[in-house]
Amino acid sequence: MILALSLIGAFIFMEFMAWFTHKYIMHGFLWNLHEDHHQPTGKTFQKNDLFFLIFAIPSWLNIMFGFIYQNDVMIGIGFGIAVYGFVYFLVHDVLIHRRKKWFDNINNRYFRAVRKAHKVHHKNMYKEDGACFGMLLFPWKHYRDAVKS
Repeated sequence: MILALSLIGAFIFMEFMAWFTHKYIMHGFLWNLHEDHHQPTGKTFQKNDLFFLIFAIPSWLNIMFGFIYQNDVMIGIGFGIAVYGFVYFLVHDVLIHRRKKWFDNINNRYFRAVRKAHKVHHKNMYKEDGACFGMLLFPWKHYRDAVKS
């Protein structure tokens, strides 16, 4: 039970961590790694893709040390981070940017709102004056717009 709760808690916390990291790190001192995501070069691999390590390393460490020390909370946190990373990949890279053509026919209100919020974020191609830094949570107005369309 504690493993499941820590997994769910870590997953939820990761949305806020992703927002913070995106706003203050990716659009801050590590903009040089994130810039090619806002100004794509057409290459398959972007420097921005390296950010998965920021989350993959603590995920792996929590899982590994959790199993070594038989600590269900650490295991749950590690898997919560990993599950969030997988969902982030599916939503961001597959559904929004369509870097993989796996689910081209998904067209519900929530995903239209996610795409709209992300489009608002990418409207600005530069480091400053960004908006909508989250992934799964976004301003309610984008959902209302998706319902209307």
